[in-house]
Amino acid sequence: MTDEAQVRWTAMGDTTRRPAVILLHGGPGLPDYLGDVAPMIADLAPVYRYDQRGTGRSPWRGRHCFARHVDDLAELLDAWDVPEAVLIGHSYGTDLASRFCLTHPDRVAAMLLMCGPFVGDWRTGDRAERGRRMSATQQERLRALEELPHRTREQEVELLTLAWFTDHADPERGWHWAAQGARRRRPVNWTMNSELGEEGRADPLDEHLAELRACLPARTELLGGAGDPRPVSALEALALRLGLPLTRVEDAGHEPWLEQPDTVRAHLRRFVRGTAGS
Repeated sequence: MTDEAQVRWTAMGDTTRRPAVILLHGGPGLPDYLGDVAPMIADLAPVYRYDQRGTGRSPWRGRHCFARHVDDLAELLDAWDVPEAVLIGHSYGTDLASRFCLTHPDRVAAMLLMCGPFVGDWRTGDRAERGRRMSATQQERLRALEELPHRTREQEVELLTLAWFTDHADPERGWHWAAQGARRRRPVNWTMNSELGEEGRADPLDEHLAELRACLPARTELLGGAGDPRPVSALEALALRLGLPLTRVEDAGHEPWLEQPDTVRAHLRRFVRGTAGS
């Protein structure tokens, strides 16, 4: 990168084809985890993924801010010789995609926002639903782990498993996926998570929705899991404010490609085909 940071990226499919699809993972503070999503569409368009700076194989120390991460994506598009891209963001990746679109609308050919962004007071409903999905013992254990000043590797895995299994509509399979993710999506960059969270509260995306609506590409859609603990009503409200279509994936949570892979694959392929004019 221009500041000499090193960002790890990978591509799948024929990279000479245009437009290219960029997958933006969530977190913030997690490494890329969208390896199961890329193959769903890589025969239709080249698919690029990357570990955001400070995560995975993109080591970096410094203060995190939205502007830096938006600039990173612009630099990567230049490196890939992609003048405009189809952005598919997941969770926090939808916030990054939206903020990139606000800054570089001319570089966004289309955008699919998957399980986000969540605006308004969605956290109250999220906390209540997570509490409903957890036992009292699990809630107590999660609080105890969160309060530890230092955690061992196994304690960190346990904390993440408890924090993530409620993301899924099916609690039994959700525990398996959460435990698997807790071991693979590490280490978590908690500093990055905190700093971007703080900036997001100081400068919420909510305050930029009118501007965002004005610069969205013609092909922009929302996709959400009906069983996500984050209330789907928040996505419905966002869809109304942005004038966008919203597809609800039934019997799926925050990572709908795990619980309903065929449905998500069909949706992504339809979206990318329409974007690429295939």
